Amino acid sequence: MAKISWRGQSCFEISVSNSKDHEANIIIDPFDEEIGLRVPNLSGDVLLITHNHHDHNNVKAVKPDPFIIKGPGEYEVKGVFVQGILSSHDEKEGKDLPSVKAGKGKNTIYTIEAEDMKFCHLGDLGQKELTSEQLDKIGTVDVLMIPVGGEGYTISSVEAMKIVSQIEPKIVIPMHYEIPKLKIKLDPVEKFLKAMGKNTGAVVPQEKFLAKESTMPKEGTEVVVLLP
Repeated sequence: MAKISWRGQSCFEISVSNSKDHEANIIIDPFDEEIGLRVPNLSGDVLLITHNHHDHNNVKAVKPDPFIIKGPGEYEVKGVFVQGILSSHDEKEGKDLPSVKAGKGKNTIYTIEAEDMKFCHLGDLGQKELTSEQLDKIGTVDVLMIPVGGEGYTISSVEAMKIVSQIEPKIVIPMHYEIPKLKIKLDPVEKFLKAMGKNTGAVVPQEKFLAKESTMPKEGTEVVVLLP
């Protein structure tokens, strides 16, 4: 079983245990306090950074001394297989994003294999659709973490829905959307739920999601909303 917790913005904590000898805590995209959110206490064995923006790359927030992955490639750490896949922060490689300097328009998609499941974190993906090469590398996904807040920072709710249809995950967890105290202007998660054809009142936010291969949906995609 894997325990998935959302810490706000694009920051996730995934705790997996392949066996007694292969337990790992994976942290993805820790943010700094400039965005208005309190930085949580994070302890990890593996730290994944999708791109070098302050709301995703607070390496110092993770203790004690994680193995840091910052880009494309294949890695194995404590029985966990990680693949980084190159992508773009937007259709113009990030050059038009607010307060983004030229040369920071790349984004890394990560897939994580553990517990006979595959997790995928899209970072600040800005492409309106994935390429066939990216889809081949991503493969079959059990749990997808996808940005939905739009507003020029990443894909919109409708574009996110289309990306979900490309990947066809069993579970999709939205991220990078409007929440209390966040200083970055983003769309609310309700826009994504509507795009996915979900009744917003029927999707009850959870504190964490426990993923087990044996209990994954057999068909279709289930939307899970987590509390930060």
